[in-house]
Amino acid sequence: MIISGSNYLFEALDHKVFFKEVKILVPPNWTTGKYEKARNESYEKGRIIIDNPHPSFGDDPYTRQTKGCGEEGEYIHFTPNFLLNNDLIQVYGPRGRVFVHEWAHLRWGVFDEYNKKEPFYEKLGEILPTRCTEKITGQWHEIIHQQTRPCRFNANGKPTSHCEFLPYKVQETNASIMYLQSLESVKAFCQEGEHNIEAPNEQNTKCSNKATQTVIFQDSVDKDTLQNLKSLPSAPPTPTFKVIQRGPRVVCLILDVSGSMQGSKIKNQRRSATVLLNQCIKEKETVGLVTFSSDAQVLSPLTLIDGQASRDNLINKLPTVANGGTQICKGLRKGLELLQSNDKTAIGDEIIFLTDGEAGDNVGACLQEAVDSGAIIHTIALGPTADPVLKTMAERTGGEFKVASESVVSNELLDAFCSITMFDGNPIAQPIQLESTAKNVADWFNGTVPIDRTIGNNTAFTITHERSAPTVYIKSPSGLVYDQRNTSSIASTITFTVPGTAEPGDWKYSFLNNESPVQAIGLIVMSRAAREDVHPVTVTARMNQQTSDGTKPMVVLAEVSQNYNPVVGVTVWANLASDTGHSVQLELLDNGAGADTFKDDGVYSRYFTKLKRGKYSLKVRVENQHGGVQLSSRRHSGALYVPGYIVDGKVKLNPPKPTINVPPVDVGNFTRTKTGESFVVEADGPSNFPPNKITDLTAKIQKGIILLNWTAPGEDFDEGKAQSYEIRWSEDLKMLQNNFNSTNLVNTSALVPQVSGSPEHHSFKPNITIQNGTTVFIAVQSLDHQSARSEISNIAQAKNDAQSPRPPPLTLVLPLPLLLTLTLIQVSM
Repeated sequence: MIISGSNYLFEALDHKVFFKEVKILVPPNWTTGKYEKARNESYEKGRIIIDNPHPSFGDDPYTRQTKGCGEEGEYIHFTPNFLLNNDLIQVYGPRGRVFVHEWAHLRWGVFDEYNKKEPFYEKLGEILPTRCTEKITGQWHEIIHQQTRPCRFNANGKPTSHCEFLPYKVQETNASIMYLQSLESVKAFCQEGEHNIEAPNEQNTKCSNKATQTVIFQDSVDKDTLQNLKSLPSAPPTPTFKVIQRGPRVVCLILDVSGSMQGSKIKNQRRSATVLLNQCIKEKETVGLVTFSSDAQVLSPLTLIDGQASRDNLINKLPTVANGGTQICKGLRKGLELLQSNDKTAIGDEIIFLTDGEAGDNVGACLQEAVDSGAIIHTIALGPTADPVLKTMAERTGGEFKVASESVVSNELLDAFCSITMFDGNPIAQPIQLESTAKNVADWFNGTVPIDRTIGNNTAFTITHERSAPTVYIKSPSGLVYDQRNTSSIASTITFTVPGTAEPGDWKYSFLNNESPVQAIGLIVMSRAAREDVHPVTVTARMNQQTSDGTKPMVVLAEVSQNYNPVVGVTVWANLASDTGHSVQLELLDNGAGADTFKDDGVYSRYFTKLKRGKYSLKVRVENQHGGVQLSSRRHSGALYVPGYIVDGKVKLNPPKPTINVPPVDVGNFTRTKTGESFVVEADGPSNFPPNKITDLTAKIQKGIILLNWTAPGEDFDEGKAQSYEIRWSEDLKMLQNNFNSTNLVNTSALVPQVSGSPEHHSFKPNITIQNGTTVFIAVQSLDHQSARSEISNIAQAKNDAQSPRPPPLTLVLPLPLLLTLTLIQVSM
């Protein structure tokens, strides 16, 4: 697939691009075969995933795209059946071609040029196909139970729901790879000269009516390279392949015990590391302990986690005393030595490195040594004085960078530790954080944690305290009360582990502070999947970039899903807190407006505009109070399932696509908390950003009036509300697209913008005679109180098609078409 795809891509992009090296990461439980040891490659970082089918899509190849035009996607998903069943070549096309179709989604952020919901559209009274070019010929057929007959048309002249267009199997055409790559004659991406800018497809909607090749060469991550590359005179070399595997997880904790860690910091470090070792490290993982100050020492050799005794042994060795300087290189080298004691190498092993201060030595002297070791180094900056080199070290070794507050009234350090995991593609064994909260308590600390039906195994309530243990009461949904007698205490933590599988429902907790002064008390609740056959609801959290220069807003993204299915209708809040005391709370939305690219795709987003210099932590909280989980059926970008072809003048149908129904899942109420990777803002942002671009403008004609709908932008991107709107229209789409200010202006004096995220409505009567087949194009621009202008919105089409004529019989319409492995693809240019 990849070798043929490399050759196909080479021809499609002017002999400039091919695949040079491919890394295939196989599951850790594969024992047959010989594999190299993986370095920083992991399942989560994989760009191509081979896994069981998506519950809603079956064997459809698709690409998970959560961002806008020209931006890289998340991953390509292929199934074992797609790769092994040759019968599917007939319906999707040769695998190499399908791979290039998906790669263009993934790497260059282009979108499909077909539209299964709107397979045709009307122009000047004629029914036209939704596609890139009109140079595909074929025949209309109505397909019912794999039998065909001539298509029937409704009163408006549109094909019935069973009508499909079957293209001729062999023909000369300029159709685009993003439309119908399965045809043998299709060899290129759609270019401007042939691009159908009026087709109602996602490429036009998301990419401002640009052709796919234009986006690849002008807007993608590779735009600068592609424009400067010269074509190769000969065929590309065959890609090289490397098969790799992650071994059992090995982790070394390197903890700062320098003088600046005295007092509450060393206690907080011990408390948080206790929770890490007790709840977040999985069975059969291996852990070692190293401390550093003016010198470094091993507190515990590498220890296999095999039951509670091994965990307690490590916890009892956690440091309690701090003094001396901050010799980062000594700590790092001691940790690498410990990892190498296992199998003579640190390749693929992990370090979790915590410090609160600037290095007292030359970290540059050991930074390259750390990179060359092959270890993955995660770094935690405790407080504002931690050395900036920590972020660089994490980035260059493939680790994660975390920021944690020094405050005792915070779970940031605990959350940072527990969020550093290595996901192997199996969500069943993965620890899931349900709750993480802390506050100053004078008497009672009460609350509720819902346990839903997708989780419940290894459920543990861990209470942390500042000075003395509170009295603990935990009540199950059926009324069973657990108290101090059911808990275990160690290192300023109290842990209650629910026997067996936790009962679904609301678990109530009450903690009584027995001290007269106020003290900080915290709670973290962890659990795992209830059964092997039920995937838990999971959350990921991230920023769209890890470093900002303050010139443009950042975007917060949180994805909520269950076994690839997007979970919609939940409440999502993000807390962004800097080491300088700046804190912002944002409600994230999945409404397809503002920062959110797609509505109901399970990715909740929001702009972060109040940029102030500092290192930030990111924590997301998800709540569902509706009982059942609402799953979205939104289809991702993907290859078209072709129902059949015309071969030698005869209809040849492909096997029908299996019907897939995903019923709602009654999981009960649930909460999730997730800590994402920390980020850095290097300079304060401007005092004023423009309103965000409107991306969901729609229009329709009703009795000669054009009705518009969109989601209100904000004063600063999606914060606040805009000052005014400028609405313009034209009968010429290119005129509106290229000369917005020269087109017809709509009177909006009575239109008062609403708060960001609110629905907006407006109507106007254009000064033209609207006839059958009339199409009007409309776009909107927003202005804020300082007259800063947004980007021009998506272009909406309003069509008067009440009496559409019957199309000719041959008018084209859209052809409707267990194992866990990972492939990493690298582009060579």
